[in-house]
Amino acid sequence: MALLSFLDREHTVAKPGYSRWLVPPAALCVHLCIGEVYAFAVFNKPLTHLIGITKEAPGDWKLTQLGWIFSLAIVFLGLAAALAGTWLDRVGPRKAMFTAALCFGGGFIVASFGVQAHNLLLIYLGYGVLGGIGLGLGYISPVKTLITWFPDRPGMATGMAIMGFGGGAFIAAPLSLTLMHHYASATNVGVAPTFLTMGIVYMVFMVIGSVIVRVPAPGWKPAGYVPPEYHPLITNETVHVDQALKTPQFYLLWLMLFLNVTAGIGVLGQASVMIQEMFHGRISAVAAGGFVGLLSLFNMGGRFFWASTSDFIGRRNTYFVFFALGIVLYLLVPSAAAIGSVPLFVLGYGVILSMYGGGFATIPAYLRDVFGVRYVGAIHGRILTAWSAAGVAGPVLVNYIRAYEISALHMPKADAYTTTMHIMAALLVVGFVCTLLMRPVHERHHLRAVEVEARAEA
Repeated sequence: MALLSFLDREHTVAKPGYSRWLVPPAALCVHLCIGEVYAFAVFNKPLTHLIGITKEAPGDWKLTQLGWIFSLAIVFLGLAAALAGTWLDRVGPRKAMFTAALCFGGGFIVASFGVQAHNLLLIYLGYGVLGGIGLGLGYISPVKTLITWFPDRPGMATGMAIMGFGGGAFIAAPLSLTLMHHYASATNVGVAPTFLTMGIVYMVFMVIGSVIVRVPAPGWKPAGYVPPEYHPLITNETVHVDQALKTPQFYLLWLMLFLNVTAGIGVLGQASVMIQEMFHGRISAVAAGGFVGLLSLFNMGGRFFWASTSDFIGRRNTYFVFFALGIVLYLLVPSAAAIGSVPLFVLGYGVILSMYGGGFATIPAYLRDVFGVRYVGAIHGRILTAWSAAGVAGPVLVNYIRAYEISALHMPKADAYTTTMHIMAALLVVGFVCTLLMRPVHERHHLRAVEVEARAEA
């Protein structure tokens, strides 16, 4: 359609004089919106009171049913990112970001009708499926563009955008609560109109981001940019996305992201309960909420700090730090609780969560180093399936081991996390080994070599 031709890739090529520093704000317009998913829990309690208003009533949904909304969104984030990566590389960031806006904002709007009709399946389909697709498309859409605009600082560039995803909850949580309070009445908890409002607002801001974004003209380089001298783990070659799946490096990086996220997400999901149980009687529910907020700040700041640091010390060394320091902290933090030191406990988990966020922000630049820039968006999409898997594995490890030790072994709640933390440390040992095994991709996987072989076979 001619009306939507402005979305085509050829209409997004930057004209001379366009500042590359406009691209990170464009990416932030998207990531600050889709980062709302981390704050979705604020809707859980109101959604259990849709009928009873002030308390649960017959016919109201249970938390176990509502938990699937978030889980579906994360699953479809991973699926959309994996399946749409090649399409994104072909059509460019504007069309992908615009589609993400329609899906994520539209998911909220569909979910609002589901709340109004008290139809949980419609909420699953809206926020979980449609919104999850928007999450996946929005998450990966600016990555390749940022790396292309900032070949001199790819870690910093992707870190700025992905930091927005970690910080989106700081906007979404108070916004959600304010809107629900505004729309609430004696007969309505205010969730449906809040969903509708947020869907429209997020859609508008994400569309603005898609309009701002540009791709550089072919052959463009920053003024004064000199490509780095040869480094064995930074390639100037290109590996096709399908060929990347045939390399051991892809699976090593998949495992490294999976293990780092599994360790962090398990803690993040249980942070409030954990600190209250490990410091029983000393930490109130309000203080525990502050602890969760502080961890989110570390998560957000770590995305920018570690990704930027990786530009100077290298991606492999950055992951060495994640795993080596993580092992030490997971082994020592339970001791901080045992001696009753709240500051050491909070600081230890703060650093752990900074590295959790840093793993997300550093992986796109690592993929660029290993496989080249041309197909990095598609490869990044497929590597994010590690996030979907970790989103299940981390909470399961923490929740089920804790429940078993309390019920079957009659262990005090304050001690029930020690085994889990030691298991997390063991997972990070595996991650450290994976990092040791990283080598340059064999030249037979380079695009030129594959094309020559294909012509020979033909």
